[in-house]
Amino acid sequence: MHHFHNYHLIQNMATAKNKKNRYWWKVLCVVLLVYAVAGGLLVKIPDLPALEETSRNLFYHVAMWMAMMTLFTVSVVNSIRYLRTFNLKYDIYAKQYANVGILFGLLGYGTGAIWMSYTWADPNNPTFDSFESVAREPKLIGAATALLIYAAYLVLRDSITDMDKRARTAAVYNIFAFAMLFPTIWIVPRLLPSLHPGQDGNPAMNFKDVSSDMRKVQLPAYIGWTLLGVWITTLKIRYNLLKEKNMLS
Repeated sequence: MHHFHNYHLIQNMATAKNKKNRYWWKVLCVVLLVYAVAGGLLVKIPDLPALEETSRNLFYHVAMWMAMMTLFTVSVVNSIRYLRTFNLKYDIYAKQYANVGILFGLLGYGTGAIWMSYTWADPNNPTFDSFESVAREPKLIGAATALLIYAAYLVLRDSITDMDKRARTAAVYNIFAFAMLFPTIWIVPRLLPSLHPGQDGNPAMNFKDVSSDMRKVQLPAYIGWTLLGVWITTLKIRYNLLKEKNMLS
């Protein structure tokens, strides 16, 4: 009886340890986001022409793109894993990471468009005319194209009823969509005249682009928003796995 009690005690301790290991990154996510939001509002911003206080958007706009790229990368990795194993759980992982990646991509596009309206628009022209001039911006067009390609990924999935065929087709298309990210966002826009900073490199990644005070907030913000994206995705994955289990039972 004593050994039986000890066995259950050890088992409960192991379960508690596993739960603790499972949640540490969520606690880190919350801490980093609280720090990033507070620091983003309070940190001293260099007084740069045209940008001024709008530079604080760096902690949100660029962070959304970082999170998006991470989520799309994990999505395509799971598509490759599905094609290697034909395990449908990897198809679910790929879809949900792509879903949340699109959400963060839209947030990145929206925060960029708002930032643009305060820094690129011509104050001497009507708002519509100013927007028309910046709407031809290659980076805006490239980002919109990339998001439309991923939106087509979701439409393609919903158009196929057979589960296995849908998973195979979606996995192949997901690899194509990920490959198209690089010319649409990183390569082609840099070959064309652009108002966007960082034509010769990665904007905000160069130490000369931001002050040392901003750098203290920048990296925690990037990590925090990315972890939030992963957190949202894991919740969606758990829900979809339970739904699939109920459908098959």
